[in-house]
Amino acid sequence: MILLREIQEKDLGDLERFSKIPGFINLPDDPALLLEKIQRAVRSFRDQLTNKSESKYMFVAVDTETDKVVGTSMIAAQHGSTDAPHFYFEVGSEEKFSETINTGFIHGTLKLKYDSNGPSEIGGLVLDPELRNSDARVGRQISFVRFLFLGLNKSRFKRKILAELLPPLNVKGLSPLWEAIGRRFTNMDYWEADQLCQQNKEFIFSLFPSGKIYTTFLAADARNSIGKVGKQTEPVLHMLKKIGFTYKNQVDPFDGGPHLWANVDDLLPLKKIQTFSYAADSGDVKNTESGLLCKASQNPGEFRAVTVKAMLLSAGPGGSGSPGQPLAIQESDAKSVEKLLGIKPGDPVVFMPYY
Repeated sequence: MILLREIQEKDLGDLERFSKIPGFINLPDDPALLLEKIQRAVRSFRDQLTNKSESKYMFVAVDTETDKVVGTSMIAAQHGSTDAPHFYFEVGSEEKFSETINTGFIHGTLKLKYDSNGPSEIGGLVLDPELRNSDARVGRQISFVRFLFLGLNKSRFKRKILAELLPPLNVKGLSPLWEAIGRRFTNMDYWEADQLCQQNKEFIFSLFPSGKIYTTFLAADARNSIGKVGKQTEPVLHMLKKIGFTYKNQVDPFDGGPHLWANVDDLLPLKKIQTFSYAADSGDVKNTESGLLCKASQNPGEFRAVTVKAMLLSAGPGGSGSPGQPLAIQESDAKSVEKLLGIKPGDPVVFMPYY
């Protein structure tokens, strides 16, 4: 079984292991920086940081058989502040026409913009490569746990939420757009700039072009990467659009990956979050629905959830649940779930179905 919980300092070793895997740009290959990220997340869960722009919540998926971390994800309470703006390229177009020669063109454009009062952001999705095609669908679990936490703690986050997705890379593992624009204006490689961006974004404002960039001048691979996602990211894009995210013609200024937006209150999983009375099992649970289950009241600084197949023991109007209504899970999972979540029959629990 997979336990989804808040990150802890004891997870540093597992994160170091992930950080050494090529392509895992969300985790720096630097133990000191990783520990700093973990400690910030611990303080965030404990609600010890006063500004939303400082709070970042990291979640881990733990294989309970091996006690190893097999995935991570993150929510930033606010991405974009006065000290560290949220930068993006606005994707547009410009028409040109000459009556003299009866010829016209539509040129694609990029314009650097920034937001100093930014939205919340989901990101940091890392999954053990060996589990990418696992029947347990760990990627879905570690991704959706962010929405469960968000739905139960809305006051900690902004009303809008952003997801930045990775674009296709070339055969060398490089971003064509960065090679075409970023490298030429900063004299840095992508990874160096990405790590610097975590500490200080001044160089973006100072060095990137302030006017329109005509994509006509870019190589075809750079043009074609703008607003697109890599093959491994396609399932994430599909999932986000399915639950309420949309593309707003904004892309990452480094690699051109699309930025997807949503209103928190419009996200479908959050609309389905409900509180029930845990009923353990009914002996024969059928017509189940798969989703995330957590204890309704958790200790400060802690958050734990597991995936279960659940069924309401008595349907409400239209088949919907109501507070206090008994929720049963499969008998084979009951003891493990009760131990991991610290619950017993009759305790209030929260359930959020998958999409």
